[in-house]
Amino acid sequence: MIPRGGKMAKTFAVAVLIATIFCFASLSLAQADETFFVEGKVYCDTCRVQFETKISEPLADAKVRLECRKRDENGDLTYSIDGVTNKNGIYRLPVEGDHEEEICEVKAIKSTRSDCNDPMARYEKARITLTNKNGLSSDARYANSLGFMKKEALPNCIDVLNELGFNPL
Repeated sequence: MIPRGGKMAKTFAVAVLIATIFCFASLSLAQADETFFVEGKVYCDTCRVQFETKISEPLADAKVRLECRKRDENGDLTYSIDGVTNKNGIYRLPVEGDHEEEICEVKAIKSTRSDCNDPMARYEKARITLTNKNGLSSDARYANSLGFMKKEALPNCIDVLNELGFNPL
């Protein structure tokens, strides 16, 4: 029963208005929660082994790209953002929206070092999950490290690899 006229009607109208404002405010907060930050590292593989060692070097100003694509046979691009690494080889990309139904990957696009710009064929990109519907409460998402290989391995790579238990053939 809706009250008519007088003070009761005004009170009811104000209550409905306040409830409506709270509903819209909660929707906008839910949208605000769907901002993620994809963080990762780009390094120079000084031993050309396609994994990080203690003598790998961070790549400053390397270009990275995050792309999300539909999970269908066409794989249409739905989201893309580029970024660069800092002096420690770290990047942080802001991502808007939930991408639960998409495949998202970060790629190392370009190295600024001419002596370390050979792409790693097996590790050219890192897949990342960008949704709040997977049990993760943080807005940070961490991608596996990406890298480029040096033109020639450093001479001390043999010692480093021996320490790791890798023996030359």
